[in-house]
Amino acid sequence: MLAALKEQVATGTTPAWDDIDQLFMRVVLALEDSAELFWLANAPTVPAGVDYLVAHQSRVSILAARIALNIGYDRPRAIALATAGALIDIGLWQSPEGILRRLDNLGAEEQAVYRAHPQRSAALLTQWGAPESLVEAVLQHPEREQGQGFPQRLTGSAISQDAKILGLVDAYTGLTLPASRRAGLRPHEAIREIVRSKHESFSPALIKALLSEISVFPPGTLVRLNTGEVGQVVAVNRNHPLRPRVEVVADSKGNRPASAKTIDLSETPFLYITGPVSDSTK
Repeated sequence: MLAALKEQVATGTTPAWDDIDQLFMRVVLALEDSAELFWLANAPTVPAGVDYLVAHQSRVSILAARIALNIGYDRPRAIALATAGALIDIGLWQSPEGILRRLDNLGAEEQAVYRAHPQRSAALLTQWGAPESLVEAVLQHPEREQGQGFPQRLTGSAISQDAKILGLVDAYTGLTLPASRRAGLRPHEAIREIVRSKHESFSPALIKALLSEISVFPPGTLVRLNTGEVGQVVAVNRNHPLRPRVEVVADSKGNRPASAKTIDLSETPFLYITGPVSDSTK
């Protein structure tokens, strides 16, 4: 949908809002059903052939909706937020090619172009007849709690709750899947970076809500058990973030098991993870 929307931005075509609503209803229903879509959105790479902003906005949409459900949004409000998340950066499609890859090294003129993207996005959405609350969330998503953001340098309660969620998820996604060529942080590393270095940019309650969704050992992580075995995390137990379900990939001597062996650590009190391992050390 977003890839098609990029073409519509270029041609000046108005999207079909009914189709958009139906898509994000499916997103929210999937998130209510399981964590699978959430972790798919946390993938550390952009799929081959996919525009970076398409991938980024898709991730923001899904993660924002999951946080919204976490803090008590009802389904219609979560759907509206998921829609806003998917559209937060459509104004950047009107920016010079490659500007995102150099965000840490923009000249004054380029910085001004970049900082104008929320207004461009909001203008497009208004032109398309989007709900006012959606336009407001998109416009305000770069604002920060202490007035460090843009475009209006709003503070605290002057920023809508939807915009605060989008801003936090946008920052988190930028750290885990950056537009530049540098490697992204792992999910828990990104949370730590937000807490450490963002100077109270985000609501502590929302950071806590995001943290509750992010396992220290997300699916795909290789971990060592106290038995010496190495396992790959295949599913997260939300109520027991340190005790995921793992598939054993090597025994204590480094040999692969003869048959598949999956362990749910939440059900095995005498087994536990001693730490993550890399492919090169397993």
